[in-house]
This record gives sequence, C-alpha cells and structure tokens, in this order.
Amino acid sequence: MTKSTIGTLHAVDVGGVSLAYRVAGAPDGRAMVLLHGLGDDERDWQSVFPALADTYRVYALDLRGHGRSDHPGDYSYELMREDVLGFLDAVGIERCVLVGHSMGGLVGILLAESAPHRLTHLILEDVMAPRPGTLKRPPLPPPDTPTPFDFAVVNAIRAQLNDPDPAWWDRSDAIDVPTLVIGGGPDSQIPQHLLAEMVGRMPDAVLVTIAAGHNVHATRPAEFLAAVTDFLTARGVR
Repeated sequence: MTKSTIGTLHAVDVGGVSLAYRVAGAPDGRAMVLLHGLGDDERDWQSVFPALADTYRVYALDLRGHGRSDHPGDYSYELMREDVLGFLDAVGIERCVLVGHSMGGLVGILLAESAPHRLTHLILEDVMAPRPGTLKRPPLPPPDTPTPFDFAVVNAIRAQLNDPDPAWWDRSDAIDVPTLVIGGGPDSQIPQHLLAEMVGRMPDAVLVTIAAGHNVHATRPAEFLAAVTDFLTARGVR
C-alpha cells in the first residue's frame, strides 16, 4: 500500500490479473467506482476525485493493460467487464455507483446489461453502446516510443468498435439502472446523436450535454461534478 496526498493505492488479484486502484472517502460511504478511458489510468480522475471522495467511498480502477495493473496481453471489453465484477467481489462492494469515461463507459454498459444488480446508478461520459456500422476505428501502427500502457489494447478494442457484438446495442433498451449520459457536445469525436439515440431507448436515462469535447471531466470538472451531483441528488443519493 502506497500513501498519497489523496487516497491510497492498492492492488487485488482478479483471476490471475493484478488490478491496481486508488481509494479515498469515508469507509462507510456509498461506493462509487471510476473507470477511465483508453490509454489513461486512475490518475485521469484527479480533477474530480477529491470532490467525489468528500461524499462517496471512491475507487478509481486501473483497467487491465493500463497504469499499475497487469498487462496480460489479452484484451476485450468483455474481459474488462469480468475484471470489474471480480474487483467488486474482491473489495467487498455489493452495489455501487459506476462512472465510466469512453472505454470505461462501455465496460460499464456491458456490466449494466449483464449484472444490473451490482449497480445502483450508472454515469456514462461521452460514450454509447455501439451498433454495427456506426463507428470507423481502423487499426493504428505501434508508436516509435513506449507508451505508459500496453499498446496492444488499442487495436484490440478498436476492432471491437468496428465490428461490435449486436447484442451490446440490442440490450441497451433493457438497462433499467438509473443512468446519466454526459455528452461532450460538437467538439467531441463521438457522434452526439448516437448518445441521444441510446438514451431514447433506455427506460430510465437522461442526457446532459457539456460542450467540452470528449474529456468532459478533465476539461470542465466543475460542470461535470455539478451534473453528477444534480443527477444523484434528484435520485435520492446524498
């Protein structure tokens, strides 16, 4: 365990993969799990982590292939979903508020589709369940210099976005977990009409647009936090 100015760093073994995470907040607080986007890690949440930890017991996870977690070389959205479920079991979280950005948001969608009983609320930042033919993500050549994450994860998940399992989209209309989708507006590379289409299918979802581009929480942290707080407060979460 490594001390830091905000929270502490830990690691747990999930199916033979070591997953690192930062945790802060009152031990008896409502659990909130943060899942980062592609190429990032738990440090990407630093702009909002302290404020969230004032209210919640916050766990910021390094997904496989990222940060201090293991780089096993085998990557998919489904494996990351199973990692998160195993993580919840390992740290004793029965149900949580799950916040996911981009790649982490799609992991959250798959978790809400397969294990909704593990979530109280779902907050998705600039991401939707893709359906076939909607996204074009060609493979990228390896960079000339090392990356702080396993570059193999990039093309593994881009291939899934190019040819997604149709069930990802088809099952989105059955996600009954109260859901907030935060869109990044016209400067985001994510087609915003696709966010609206998904929200329109979901039984209990709202869309809030913050014109900040794809990384809303980092670019406009105060507005991101206000949207999250307003949503959870309206749903009776303090």
